[in-house]
Amino acid sequence: MARKTNILTAKMVRELTDPGKYPDGEKLYLEIGETGTKRWTYIFRFAGKRRQKGFGSVSEVSLKQARDKRREADAMVREGINPIEADRPLAQSHETATFGAVALEYIAGREAGWKNAKHRQQWPNTLRTYAKAIWNMPVDAIGVTDVLKILKPIWHKKAETAKRVRSRIEKVLGAATVLELRSGHNPAAWRGNLEHLLGTQRKGPKRHQPAMPYAAAPSFLADLKDRDSLAARALELLIHTATRTAEVLNARWSEFDLERRIWIIPAERMKAGKQHRVPLTPQAMQLLKSLAGHRTFLFPGQSNSKPLSNMAMLMLLRRMEVEHVTVHGFRSTFRDWVGECTNEPREIAEMALAHEVGNEVERAYRRGDALDKRRKLMERWSNYLSGQKSTAD
Repeated sequence: MARKTNILTAKMVRELTDPGKYPDGEKLYLEIGETGTKRWTYIFRFAGKRRQKGFGSVSEVSLKQARDKRREADAMVREGINPIEADRPLAQSHETATFGAVALEYIAGREAGWKNAKHRQQWPNTLRTYAKAIWNMPVDAIGVTDVLKILKPIWHKKAETAKRVRSRIEKVLGAATVLELRSGHNPAAWRGNLEHLLGTQRKGPKRHQPAMPYAAAPSFLADLKDRDSLAARALELLIHTATRTAEVLNARWSEFDLERRIWIIPAERMKAGKQHRVPLTPQAMQLLKSLAGHRTFLFPGQSNSKPLSNMAMLMLLRRMEVEHVTVHGFRSTFRDWVGECTNEPREIAEMALAHEVGNEVERAYRRGDALDKRRKLMERWSNYLSGQKSTAD
């Protein structure tokens, strides 16, 4: 089959059958064997030599996943790491086991349990950025001095980052000890070790997301309704439902049961990793009906395959000249209103925000999610925002 472009599409990956290598941009190839097998191949140069690494079969690795793997491999090559060696199981040898190799194996063994995609990305990025000096060092040669050189420059300037870096280095070196790739104490340990050398970090005031006073919310919502944009509708839904930015922007029509007036957000999209049922008020239902022409995502971006940018609502606030207020802060606006203007129990308000309520034992015995009670509360909230008298009062 003749190729007109060096960029593959998912349809082409499915339909191509002739044996050969089909490039997708640079270094990534769809390789089709004589028997029709399809697999991804990454071809690169390392230490002056041409190398080749397999990314898996098409049946197991999508085009998008293969491109993600290429980006990761390119980053390794730029940092002087051979992607082929990085993915191999650790040799049980003190000479070949580097900190970077142990770190990548440690991450690979645990990232499936990390529900947050940002967390999965931050782990390797943090270590490659801040632990670069020890990345290629034999893991059994790393000492306290090496760890201090990494942490001292950022210990007070980037306190939170420094704590994460120290903790992650400690975990990787701990794994190396268990694998018998090093022995002795852990040079990144805090108690009885670095606490005597780095000292206490300066603590700043706890930061809260700037929120709009609830008394100003009805007037703001009236102005928002006059805005003819998807970002305005997304922010409007977020305020009426007291949900989070990512929950709204990534909302799909398949999550909505309009007959029962419920939005069911799946566990994998929730911060707590549990399914959350959101009762839809009449105002939210009216808003949804105005969006009925869109497909897949409620709030698609430039194409229907991706949602709006996560900055869309914040930029809208700035265009409306609403300063010192964040999108996430509207959840605090709702919570303040519940506390000041209603007699609703704390548990109902917290459940409306999808917060965990009670200790582990209490949660184990709580089977329901108080949907009916939360529906009444959310209707009162929507009516307050709309300047209407609530039937639930």
